[in-house]
Amino acid sequence: MVFDLTEEQGMIQDMVRSFAQKEVLPKAAEMDETGRYPEELVRKMAELGLMGIAVPEDYGGAGMDNICYVIAMEEIARACASTAVILSVNNSLACDPILAFGNEEQKRRVLPPLASGRHLGCFGLTEPGAGSDSGAQKTTAVREGNHYVLNGTKNFITNAPQADTCILFAMTDKERKHKGITTFILNMKSNGVTVGKKENKMGINASATASIILEDVKVPVEDRLGNEGEGFKIAMHTLDGGRIGIAAQAVGIARASLEDALAYAKERKQFGQPIANFQAIQWMLADMATEIEAARLLTYRAAWQKDRNARHSKESSMAKLYASEAAMRASVKGIQIHGGYGYIKEYPAERHFRDAKITEIYEGTSEIQRLVISQALLKG
Repeated sequence: MVFDLTEEQGMIQDMVRSFAQKEVLPKAAEMDETGRYPEELVRKMAELGLMGIAVPEDYGGAGMDNICYVIAMEEIARACASTAVILSVNNSLACDPILAFGNEEQKRRVLPPLASGRHLGCFGLTEPGAGSDSGAQKTTAVREGNHYVLNGTKNFITNAPQADTCILFAMTDKERKHKGITTFILNMKSNGVTVGKKENKMGINASATASIILEDVKVPVEDRLGNEGEGFKIAMHTLDGGRIGIAAQAVGIARASLEDALAYAKERKQFGQPIANFQAIQWMLADMATEIEAARLLTYRAAWQKDRNARHSKESSMAKLYASEAAMRASVKGIQIHGGYGYIKEYPAERHFRDAKITEIYEGTSEIQRLVISQALLKG
């Protein structure tokens, strides 16, 4: 087994780490405090080829592999989890389904602006009454000649206020439940599309989350992604890849907790010596480092499976489950090592805690990941 990065992967790691440390990290606290969308950072990530990392060059992407993608995600998330999830959604939830299920005309028309960062994508699956139960969709799409008319509300949509394109799911046949869901490539500037208020969240505050309200929105038939009734399959396939990105985000957050705690432990003195000398602190650091390494390897394995077009539902769920929960454990230990200073906003430890929590929830809760994993095991 080979664990070394390729030359290209190593170059991506060096490039993104430098960018994240020099340009993203210095702005992270301010963006978290104000909720400011990092427009200038997104533009720079586009210039670096990060908005469509694994999209082939023929469609405007960087043409790299998914290992490069998770490397980039970890480095950005180590600096700012908000900036990382903007990157993740555009790559995993907007570009990926078009690449996997779009026809050639759709790929040529929609992918280049998304993969190059000229447009921003979002993913419209969740609804007020349909979270983990994605088959309980209420949004409808009724075909009228050469277009569909969409009505409904999508909830908790990352990138919604800034997005140009939405991969949106709606019911074309309610009687068939999840087999009646169809996917559409929605132009967010279409008449009848309204973006709701930006949610006031616990964490990832510089990443905008809002609802999307659809009132008699006309979507051309040529903007249907796949066939009618294939929406659930497209959503689950897309989330398999999306969970790899969130796992990498969680690894980055956990690494931030560890690195900040390690630096603090070497500087903070109690009883006449650095607290890093105390076994209680050393064991917490050791646990953090071990779990981060394990989470990273699980994430790399899932990305490796995806690069080989191998089924990776179980591997993606394992990566996201373990990495997200490891990030929470690391962030709790990070605060504990900082003591009282970990509880105040002058230090980043509490931000890592707030940012880590959502990784256990979005793109499939930890409970859903355990369900996916257990079902795969039971099927053999």
